[in-house]
Amino acid sequence: MRIAVLGGDGYCGWATALYLSSKGHSVAIVDNFLRRQWDHELGAQSLTPIRPLSERLKVWQELTGNTMEMYVGDVTDYDFLSSTMKTFEPDAVVHFAEQRSAPYSMIDRKHASFTQLNNVVGTLNLLFAIRELRPDCHLVKLGTMGEYGTPNIDIEEGYITIEHNGRKDVLPYPKQPGSFYHLSKVHDSHNIMFACKIWGLRATDLNQGVVYGTLTDEVALDEALINRFDYDEVFGTVLNRFCVEAAIGHPLTVYGKGGQTRGFLDIRDTVRCIELACMKPAARGECRVFNQFTEQFSILELAQLVQKAARKMRLKVEIQNLPDPRVEAEEHYYNAKHSKLIDLGLKPHWLSDSLLDSLMNIAVKYRDRVDRSLIMPQVNWRNASNERRAQLPAPLAAAASASTPSHTSKASTQKPVRTARSTTRGSKRE
Repeated sequence: MRIAVLGGDGYCGWATALYLSSKGHSVAIVDNFLRRQWDHELGAQSLTPIRPLSERLKVWQELTGNTMEMYVGDVTDYDFLSSTMKTFEPDAVVHFAEQRSAPYSMIDRKHASFTQLNNVVGTLNLLFAIRELRPDCHLVKLGTMGEYGTPNIDIEEGYITIEHNGRKDVLPYPKQPGSFYHLSKVHDSHNIMFACKIWGLRATDLNQGVVYGTLTDEVALDEALINRFDYDEVFGTVLNRFCVEAAIGHPLTVYGKGGQTRGFLDIRDTVRCIELACMKPAARGECRVFNQFTEQFSILELAQLVQKAARKMRLKVEIQNLPDPRVEAEEHYYNAKHSKLIDLGLKPHWLSDSLLDSLMNIAVKYRDRVDRSLIMPQVNWRNASNERRAQLPAPLAAAASASTPSHTSKASTQKPVRTARSTTRGSKRE
């Protein structure tokens, strides 16, 4: 199968591209490297050292004999996107090419506006490109469990049967997003449903939980293939942050009471879910929704698990409750259904002691790269503007100001750059 991975240089995208390539699919990575630019803007970096994409692809080819194509440009630039679709001719498009951080979207008006424009316009462009150029192509879109919020009823997978005044209908599950980022994902979901309805497109919306882990079988082949490990308060997910905090002797920063409960999954399950969705596509005109997670934990439960893992390594770790910078329920009911991917064949990896030990070992190995100033929350949902860059040293603050994104990136004004033509087009899994 020919699969284009939009945002293939990012955390989920890179692991997915490698996995799909290892399974014999012809893979193209489409990216404008904005995720790398955001590190410069925020004065942050991945805990793990990340090589340039061209170098990563070269090492992958040397190790496996598999090549992946690379298209450099911005999906909000329709000319670039349509050119890429015409050239690569994908059977499926995996869409990770979005700003994915809730705190980033809440910094100020500029970041909220950028998040909405980048995410919603990029997805709209993709829907139009599929309709005009590859109408039978299957869209696999990464959504988020954060679209649902924390309702006081069970969360179904995308749709819910409603009875009202003696009549019954199946409707999209009500959305209660908690940030401008999550709102952008809700807009995406509505646009995708609408496009499937009026144009007969086929789409799978994967409402993903919080992903943890860095290693997959493919990433583990060589240091040059290592994946991101974000720990800062803007892009770092909670388990990563706790492991890094434990590694450097910083208290584990639990927001509020810590009763916030979410769905979680291993990065190895993310990549498998993507392949399952691609190999068993939605029907024409169908917008199906899968809740993509394997386990539920509260934030406090995760902190206690990390504390236990750290003690085995003779690291003294305390748990610190901070005022919650987010506007959210700190204790709530949470029961989300997530059976459809299991039905397709997913065999989950559970959050085990051995996996926590692995995450802790990575955090300890690279702890010399940790910047402690990035850990404590600086973005408060209650503020319309957060002067986050004021915390940076003067040279970094100047660089951040210069690199704050607009909705049109530098890459989008150029013709697409394409390298590493795939040699697996005639493979058995095409």
